[in-house]
Amino acid sequence: MSENLIIKGSNKQEMYKTLIPQIEALVSAETDIVANMANIAAALKQTFHFFWVGFYVVKEDMLVLAPFQGPLACTRIKYGKGVCGTAWKEARTIIVADVEQFPGHIACSSLSRSEIVVPITNGNNIFAVLDIDSEKLGSFDRIDADNLEKLCKLIAPKIS
Repeated sequence: MSENLIIKGSNKQEMYKTLIPQIEALVSAETDIVANMANIAAALKQTFHFFWVGFYVVKEDMLVLAPFQGPLACTRIKYGKGVCGTAWKEARTIIVADVEQFPGHIACSSLSRSEIVVPITNGNNIFAVLDIDSEKLGSFDRIDADNLEKLCKLIAPKIS
């Protein structure tokens, strides 16, 4: 597997179509959860140049920071709080075009302007969320949601 996962091209759908199999191959032989989360976050950040990409894992009644790429982040998020906690509580992907308009948004960085959070399940239980932030308003759409949900289903067995 190439160490350089940068995908050239302007079409977001094509970028996901190329990247998802690369991530699947990258984690296929690795059994360590932390290593897999770290490489997935790095591949997404390197490919799309997102401001922040990372995971939070469910530990008891909190989401706890796991491997990520980007500036410092909030360490713990309560169930139902912020975008991550709400995605966990509602068991659905949440796209926020402007984080300042999201009630109860947790500002880990004032530079974050839009966000997408995808819950990751192992059967019926959410055990983690994939959180991605952009420094631009309206960065995420249904293309991101559909592809990141597909990615999370593929990687769930390798990070649960």
